[in-house]
Amino acid sequence: MIEINVIRSQAAEVIERLKIKNFDAAAIVERIVEVDTERRKTQKALDDSLAESNQLARDIGALYKAGKRDEAEAMKERSSLLKQEVKSLQEQLETLTAEQDELLVQLPNMPHASVPKGKMPEDNEIVNAEGEVPGLMANALPHWELAKKYDLIDFECGTRITGAGFPVYKGKGARLQRALIGFFLDNAVEAGYTEYQPPLLVNEASAYATGQLPDKEGQMYHVQIDNLYLIPTAEVPVTNFFREMILRQEELPVKSTAYSACFRREAGSYGKDVRGLNRLHQFDKVEIVQITHPENSYKTLEEMVQYVSGLLRKLELPFRVARLCGGDMSFASALTFDMEVYSAAQQRWLEVSSISNFETFQSNRMKLRFRSDDGKTSLAHTLNGSALALPRIVAALLENNQTEEGIRIPKALQPYTGFEMISQ
Repeated sequence: MIEINVIRSQAAEVIERLKIKNFDAAAIVERIVEVDTERRKTQKALDDSLAESNQLARDIGALYKAGKRDEAEAMKERSSLLKQEVKSLQEQLETLTAEQDELLVQLPNMPHASVPKGKMPEDNEIVNAEGEVPGLMANALPHWELAKKYDLIDFECGTRITGAGFPVYKGKGARLQRALIGFFLDNAVEAGYTEYQPPLLVNEASAYATGQLPDKEGQMYHVQIDNLYLIPTAEVPVTNFFREMILRQEELPVKSTAYSACFRREAGSYGKDVRGLNRLHQFDKVEIVQITHPENSYKTLEEMVQYVSGLLRKLELPFRVARLCGGDMSFASALTFDMEVYSAAQQRWLEVSSISNFETFQSNRMKLRFRSDDGKTSLAHTLNGSALALPRIVAALLENNQTEEGIRIPKALQPYTGFEMISQ
């Protein structure tokens, strides 16, 4: 949520910057400023009335004590009127605050100055590319056919017991999943991240705090009877560990990592791009989250991009880094870099990680602050990234490493799989 003082003091800039996200904020921002002006005026009137009421109570008590009953009774009339006035002002303030909050949550985060204009993924800016696209044998197969050939994943069984987008991993396919999770977690811990095992469901307040609500309620699985949501990413519970906390400046950065299953409805997804592991309703992912000092957050973002790049190098996968344009960014992000690996059999780039700086957008919602050396408190910056999401990593590993003898496992992963080759 954009800070109200920023909207109040920089309304024109907020409107212009949100145009980069193809969002027309003019009417909402104008109304927010109007409501905020009225809210502040009402707050001052309430404070003045409460102060006068408190003073009257003291004066009336003193008069009774002094035996001046008639004067005290006369003043009680004013006190009674003030109580009614206070009640009315409190109701007005609650109404105005509720309207302001309802308006504020409609605004996406402002994009960073480096975010390019655009509406589609094709408008994203490629900032780096590494590795050579592998040349495959003439009879190379896409990963969904390789999974069937080597008995690694049963898509039909998953569809039968749950529905499309819920695959069943088996044998070496299941072992590969477990190996990747261990590999990613071990690397994160070695890089200074504290490992957590979070809940897979969160309450409404948690989903609101990280920006999933009210923006993405249609994409989340909702357990209505308990009003809980299945997490779309471990970012949601992990970032909420620190909700309503005041950290010490010397504690920053706070680095957290977690493996979780992730659940996404992916409503509206269809066609060839959803085949196999390309787009699932349930998948595994290791997430990294950082809470930083505002002065360091963009340096931290670059470090996180380099960290994920290192994982892809270890897995021997060709990859590229894309700076997302305004129209392809998430509601909550100020700047996002997508990591994409090349899928040789499909001859296309697959997104395997999004690494984002949210600045104060999430911390403002969750009241996550830090106390500096001078005793002042400020909102922290939050960042997160996939490190990594498994489905498309598995797709690229299977496709890019297929040979006549079988599927080769990258050396860095072999200690985790316990095998060097997947063969029949």
